[in-house]
Amino acid sequence: MTNTTARSGSNTDLTLEEAHFRARVAAREDLADGVVGLSLTAEHGGPLPAWRPGAHVDLVLGDGLVRQYSLCGDPADRTHYRVGVLLEPEGRGGSRRIHEELHPGATVEVRGPRNHFRLEEAERYVFVAGGIGITPILAMIEQVERAGRRWTLVYGGRTRRTMAFADRLAALGPRVRLWPQDELGLIDLPAALADPAPDAAVYTCGPEPLLRAVEDHCGAHWPAGSLHLERFAPKQIETAGDTAFEIELSDGQVLTVPADRSALDVLEEAGHDILSSCREGTCGTCEVGIVEGEADHRDSVLTPEEQAENSCMMVCVSRAACPRLVLDL
Repeated sequence: MTNTTARSGSNTDLTLEEAHFRARVAAREDLADGVVGLSLTAEHGGPLPAWRPGAHVDLVLGDGLVRQYSLCGDPADRTHYRVGVLLEPEGRGGSRRIHEELHPGATVEVRGPRNHFRLEEAERYVFVAGGIGITPILAMIEQVERAGRRWTLVYGGRTRRTMAFADRLAALGPRVRLWPQDELGLIDLPAALADPAPDAAVYTCGPEPLLRAVEDHCGAHWPAGSLHLERFAPKQIETAGDTAFEIELSDGQVLTVPADRSALDVLEEAGHDILSSCREGTCGTCEVGIVEGEADHRDSVLTPEEQAENSCMMVCVSRAACPRLVLDL
């Protein structure tokens, strides 16, 4: 019994073969200080899998390095994927490898696209982006602009020189507010989010302090369900009280997940091929359906409403809130 599908940004299932392919770097450009943009094409030509704004892909870099990057090009262009990559000198080496090795002509394994940051229908949109978090927001803005919806963007960064796509966005006029921190300080969120309404949606992506601040403000002032966000870093979870639990699979097999291990680890050890990437609850790759039982959701992907539905879980971090979970595997 193996998990042989992965969810895609077009809300359809992709087989593992379709979700995993090799791409060639067709072009590369400097988008800002420390940020490079890559244009990727299928290694042997042909159309790339469809995607929608908010989708990301995994770049499989070898030596166990797999990193997720939001697609920031045009979904109608099936010939190219475009991503922006911030160099993180203190990171685990993925961005450094991309900056040093992925030049035009190089090839890289790609998985996806997948989308847990989907653009939902609304009459008005408020976008709040920080740093490289502008990448998924860019495609969203272009879609809502084409659809004739009302929208605003406040986009923060350390300095103007570090803000990718700043000139392109500024050209869109007064709906865009660039907010370099060295000039203006922290983003004025009460002003940016001053008009809560049931027909509006807030989309935000960026560093964790910004996301927490937006969450706090929206939680206090906006209708439930208005906020949509995507995290780069996992939530901090207290694990001291973790206990063992059981998972039952559709063939009747029952596995025990010890207190100090993840369901993903146990499934892999038992020979189940679970598509995974970040292993920290931020990418949504290892999503598995729940047939019976209640999960202790610890991911940074599902919204509170989706977690309450309890129809799926990220097996890399989430656990059971009951003695046994029955999974759709």
